Parts: sequence; C-alpha cells; structure tokens
Amino acid sequence: NNQVVCNGSAVTAINFGTTNTGGTVTYTWTNNTTSIGLAASGTGNIATFNGVNTGTAPVTATIEVTPTFTNGGVSCTGTSQTFTITVNPTANINALNDHVLCNGASFAEVAPTTTATGGTVTYAWTNNTTSIGLAASGTGAISSFTATNTGSTAITATIIVTPTFTNGGISCVGTNDTFNITINPPPIFAATTDKYVCNASTTTAVV
Repeated sequence: NNQVVCNGSAVTAINFGTTNTGGTVTYTWTNNTTSIGLAASGTGNIATFNGVNTGTAPVTATIEVTPTFTNGGVSCTGTSQTFTITVNPTANINALNDHVLCNGASFAEVAPTTTATGGTVTYAWTNNTTSIGLAASGTGAISSFTATNTGSTAITATIIVTPTFTNGGISCVGTNDTFNITINPPPIFAATTDKYVCNASTTTAVV
C-alpha cells in the first residue's frame, strides 16, 4: 500500500509477499527520490525508517519492486509493481508581531500564514491572560476584541499559535510561534489639592 507520513515519523516496514510456490521468490527495488530517507535501491524487504522532508511541500517517492522466481537453477523475472511513500513537511507558521494597545482600543484580527503548500494548514492558539479581553483558546485567526486593562500597570498576554499540516489523511503538527499582546492602563491622576496664595506671593510648582 501507499504510505503517507510526517517529516521525522516512521515509515512502516514493507514486507513483500507472493502466491508462488515450489521455488524461491526474491525482490529488488528502486526508489526515485532518496531525499525521503530511503536508499536508491535494495533487495528484499524495506525496513522501517524515518521519513525526511525539510521543505514546505509534500515529497512523494515512487518505489518500483521487481520479483524474481527461481527454481531448478532458472530465474524468471516477473512484472514490476510500484507504490508511493509521501512525506509531509513539518507545518510552519510565519512569525507574528507583538502588539501594544491602550485600554479600550480595538485589537485588529490576526490571521496566521504559512509558506507550506500541497496540503491544508490549520492553526490552534492559546492565551494565558484572558483579562485582556481575549478568550483562553481558539482556532484559526485570533479574532478582534476590545482591549481591557482597568488597572494601573501594563498587562501582557502571551499567545501561542500551533500550526498543523494535513495531506493524504495525515496531520503533522509543526513548531509553535509565540507573540505578546500588551495592554497599557488608562492614565490616572493623583489627587491635587487646591492652592491659596497671597497677592504677589510665589506659588509652589504643581506636578
């Protein structure tokens, strides 16, 4: 059967079989894309190995297997068969920028992007400080919201976004990207007392 795996994941061992009896059947195979982590050719079964794809799109290798039946000192080559091994890339996400807003300001929606092609990339995110007005978690874009900070110091929330690349029914989780949303507090005046002075007297500074 064809196989689809993630970059760095194990390809299931491939054991060849036959319905022939009365002799010995051996197998030789070739691989047209060695970058997946498999040699260009070999004999016998294909042992498990870790798929390799350091790019941004799926890589598909075609394996051609040729059987040879041997009996009575005569070897007969049979019809070749092919199957494929596809290695999906690790999901990636373009770096997201930090944001600084004032209390009451509107945070504009942030839609993560990727350079990956040949499949579907989805995103899941978490927020460690819901008091800023953003939910604790979600999927897809980080939606717009009204920034909230009624305190006296800045509040910083850390948003972690995780991409997942899906192709051929196989989903591959990628490396997180982290960015911060900082909400500045409203400025608060300390109470200032009224001042009384005499005509021609010097006032004290008002800070």
